[in-house]
Amino acid sequence: MKTNGSSDLPRASVSQRLASLSRFRTSAILLVVLLVVLVGPGVAISSTIPTISINSVVTDQTVSITTYNYPANQDFVVTMGPMGSMGINGYYVTTINSGAGGSFPATFAIPSQLKGSYQIAIRLESPQGYYSYNWFYNNTAGQGGQPPYTGIPTFRIVSVNTDQDVTVETNNFPANQTFTWTMGPMGTQGINGIVVNPAWNSGSGGTMTATFAIPQQLKGSYQISIRAQTGHANPFYAYNWFYNNTTGTGGQPPPPAIPGYTGYPTFTVCSVVQNGSATIRTNNLPPNQVFTVTMGPMWTAGVNGTPVAGFEAWNSGAGGTQDLTLPIPSQLYNSYQISVRMQTGHTYPFYAYNWFYNNNASGFCG
Repeated sequence: MKTNGSSDLPRASVSQRLASLSRFRTSAILLVVLLVVLVGPGVAISSTIPTISINSVVTDQTVSITTYNYPANQDFVVTMGPMGSMGINGYYVTTINSGAGGSFPATFAIPSQLKGSYQIAIRLESPQGYYSYNWFYNNTAGQGGQPPYTGIPTFRIVSVNTDQDVTVETNNFPANQTFTWTMGPMGTQGINGIVVNPAWNSGSGGTMTATFAIPQQLKGSYQISIRAQTGHANPFYAYNWFYNNTTGTGGQPPPPAIPGYTGYPTFTVCSVVQNGSATIRTNNLPPNQVFTVTMGPMWTAGVNGTPVAGFEAWNSGAGGTQDLTLPIPSQLYNSYQISVRMQTGHTYPFYAYNWFYNNNASGFCG
């Protein structure tokens, strides 16, 4: 990897460096557009979140990382700062170019200002708005940090004590994240609800149980929504609901049983034609089920979205893995990001959702 810069630069210079890179990108955009017209589709845009993992640490000297799902040909400013800062406004370390993107290793010097620190945050950020961060122990015995996170967090209702508390069990929660848990009326998904735990840490992530008191304002309610969400601009979140009684735990029951089928469907966005179509690849699709595919604004998960032409009542046939090309509804033309959802019409349906950048992009499914 090509690097430049020095760890002696002050924190203020980081924003200057990002601004400088952004001005350079702006001055070059006409050339980029011309090249796209002459030679074909542009560089693929990352449709999922770039992350980094910590590989090794040499105390007070260096940290080695590996990137995952990085966009190609972008300059990333590398900063380090105190633990908990996520590297924001940290000490400038260097600038690297992501080259072909995807996954690659890199090693960075620890700034002199952070030598002797017990834990250090590290951040990589591009002027285009891509970023990732992690942290590490500043010693050679424990590298800290966390592996790349995939999938989405969910939780189920374990038990309820009427008007007293609810116990939940999480699944696939990201590690070392601070969640705010809220409760609210049925149908709200806990959005803008009453805070029942403002700073619940997910620890090692994955599967955990937790019990939360039912707020006074919701006592006597027949059904209650509950939500967990981090404070990021693009947060991790999960929600469910429960009956406020001791005989039924509520929550969303499983979809109808299909002989031989287990698990739940998912899909990956493989390629996009801006304002034209998105091609997806399904995984573990249940057979012979009628799905409605919708698209909507970002963060809606496609709920109450616009039906996709030709997929208003699409039959999954043999199920499993299939490639589908979905026309983008005209109502969403020029949207920066778009949510897409596929869902059956059952009372407790099969469903899956994802999102994509509305840019020309390809190559995400191999």
